[in-house]
Amino acid sequence: MITHYFKTLKDSELKVLTEPRIGVWTHVVEPSEMELAMLVSEYNLDAAILEDSQDFFEVPRMEQSGNISYFFTRYPYDERDEDSDTAPVLFVMGETAVITIAPREVPQFRGFLTGEINCNTTQKTKLLIQLIGSIMKSYEAELMLLRKAVHRDRTKLRRIGPLGIQRLVNHEHALNNMIAALMPTNMWLSQVTKGNYIQLYAEDMALMEDLLIGSGQLIDSARSVLKTIQNVRSASEAIMTSTLNTTIKTLTIVTILLTIPNVIFSLFGMNVSLPLQDWPYTLGLVLVLVVILIGLALYLFKRNDWL
Repeated sequence: MITHYFKTLKDSELKVLTEPRIGVWTHVVEPSEMELAMLVSEYNLDAAILEDSQDFFEVPRMEQSGNISYFFTRYPYDERDEDSDTAPVLFVMGETAVITIAPREVPQFRGFLTGEINCNTTQKTKLLIQLIGSIMKSYEAELMLLRKAVHRDRTKLRRIGPLGIQRLVNHEHALNNMIAALMPTNMWLSQVTKGNYIQLYAEDMALMEDLLIGSGQLIDSARSVLKTIQNVRSASEAIMTSTLNTTIKTLTIVTILLTIPNVIFSLFGMNVSLPLQDWPYTLGLVLVLVVILIGLALYLFKRNDWL
């Protein structure tokens, strides 16, 4: 679906146009092949690059064709069908318009479309920075939730079970996807500030540099949380292994201690003549012998630090 939005500095709200014009923001969601062809014809875009925007696993990158710049990035998106925590979006800085193309709905843009976030489509560079900034803010919110979840698991380190380990693995997967999206995005943001890919005024340059610094900080924070997860997983696995070894050792000691009376009682339970079998205190003697042997075994275990 193709929707054209337009707003100048004098306008009070974002308008929806039926036809594109200079200074418009064209937002495209789940486009068909016919709609992509219309965009190529209307804005003189590169058809191959637009086709890449429909690949759900497209990696962030920057390309330039003629006077038009193309910026691929990914935004946080819970896609269960594709087993991914991010989805692609293409920003096109055209000669007369800003174009965004996404194979899925972009929740980060709702604030712009509903008027909660003020934007002027005629200020193309600033609009581009605002749209990318909204994606960075969503990454920041996602990272905060992951950090809190990891902190909760870290405080319950000794009680983490298989479900806790699985939860940490899912967090690690989400962080890896986040870093994989942010790092190349950060690279092309750096190239934009140094090259002539889009027209940057002094105010735009300051905003772009802030965006670059923010994305770099997000990458560092994500790596820090990822390192914490790895440490928690290693510690929990070590604790679980130690607990398992202690349990096995305890069961082994109990088995040995129970074997001592079992062997003695088995000897006296045989249907043959045995010494002292007619003595009235034989049972007490056997019980004392069992207690002495068990005590001796416990002493040896304690002496060798097996207990």
